[in-house]
Amino acid sequence: MLQQYKHILVPVDGSYEAELAFKKAVAVAKRNDADLHLVHVVDTRAFQNISSFDTSMVEQVTETAKKTLDKYVADAKADGLDKIDYAIEYGAPKTIIARDVPRDNDTDLIMIGATGLNAVERLLIGSVTEYVTRTAVCDVIVVRTDLDNQPAKAAHPAE
Repeated sequence: MLQQYKHILVPVDGSYEAELAFKKAVAVAKRNDADLHLVHVVDTRAFQNISSFDTSMVEQVTETAKKTLDKYVADAKADGLDKIDYAIEYGAPKTIIARDVPRDNDTDLIMIGATGLNAVERLLIGSVTEYVTRTAVCDVIVVRTDLDNQPAKAAHPAE
């Protein structure tokens, strides 16, 4: 019997690599008749050292994430995928993506971009992707290529 995934999670942060993971996840979800759950995590630790912290900053980040996620949902539906939803979570992205969301959504596959937006965090405390691949309770696919299986860097020469 072939492995069939039913509940696919895709963390998105607005990066090109996350968009590649999203596009591939739509294709996998359609082939498996699976539901696709997108998650964007607002890293609240980034706001801890701001002395003039104010909720309007979090609201602004949340509104931007919501617009991005709404576009992803519209794109997936235009591509023929109906079983798609999203959540915006707050906290530490690593544990939310690797454990909390998969547990709460019965996730059996996480499709995640090879790198995200935050190069500083990668240097100082390690990448979210690396953590997820080590600690997730389900299968993880790290997406490094576009839909034509071309390396992401070749498809996105600006980097």
